[in-house]
Amino acid sequence: MTAPTGRGPTPLTRRTAARIVEHIATNGLPVGTRLVERALAEQLKVSRSPVRQALRLLADEGVVVAAERGGYTVALTGPDLTEASLFPTTEDATEDVYLRIAADRLDGRLPDRVTENALARRYDLMPGQLAHVLRRVAVEGWIERLPGYGWEFQPMLTSMDAYRDSYRFRLTIEPAAILEPGFVLDREALETVRAQQQGLADGEVHTIGNAQLYDLNSRFHEVVMACSRNSFFIDSLRRVDRLRRLIEYRRSLQRDRAALRCAEHVRLADLLLAGERAEAAAFLRRHLSSVGREKTGSGTDGAD
Repeated sequence: MTAPTGRGPTPLTRRTAARIVEHIATNGLPVGTRLVERALAEQLKVSRSPVRQALRLLADEGVVVAAERGGYTVALTGPDLTEASLFPTTEDATEDVYLRIAADRLDGRLPDRVTENALARRYDLMPGQLAHVLRRVAVEGWIERLPGYGWEFQPMLTSMDAYRDSYRFRLTIEPAAILEPGFVLDREALETVRAQQQGLADGEVHTIGNAQLYDLNSRFHEVVMACSRNSFFIDSLRRVDRLRRLIEYRRSLQRDRAALRCAEHVRLADLLLAGERAEAAAFLRRHLSSVGREKTGSGTDGAD
């Protein structure tokens, strides 16, 4: 830890650490990927000092590890990243607070801009607990620290009409992405998320919270989308996934139904691994449509 003696990491260090984690998650960096301090500083538009301090903080969290020849490499990725102490698990005391903040924001009980003092009072949190929750929310992309003082919530889907519209959009782009001429299967990444979905279908879906289930399912779809090599499709799906996060916590399927949908993910992965792209695209369309009907309670096509 590089903060002055007797003090914790500075807000800038925490913010930079959160952005580095987001960089790892968004780009799907595999374990062992070297993190170059200078490149991170340029990308995040900060000096190398906060990047260096942030990497040390992340090393304490187990997200990165020191490399033999200096610097750091990625130690956690995918669902392991969301299960790290950087992200409270369902057993963590802050999980309940995280979900309360999500619900309050969704219901309009929190303003667009908030201060740490106000949040600490409202949710009866110690400074360390609040920093833990805010770091998770910042990495997930629905709050950002203001340049001066306080935090600002980012736009999210709150109405059922917008929820349905987002699913119609996904129903348009996701099957089409599989048929893109530049589609190149990332077999290793797909096999990884397939194994995760198989575990969920086999029973793990009953032991995790809504937030982690959402992360695993959205990650599966994003891995498939990334194979399209179409940056417009890829960025669009990531944006929609970020916008719909909070409302999805309330629209999650019953776990027996969710297990069946995870089994459908496994089937989709098998079709892609077998090179059956046309059949996979048609299967994905049917999957998205049926899940959407279950989640919206209407005939509207939708996705998970």
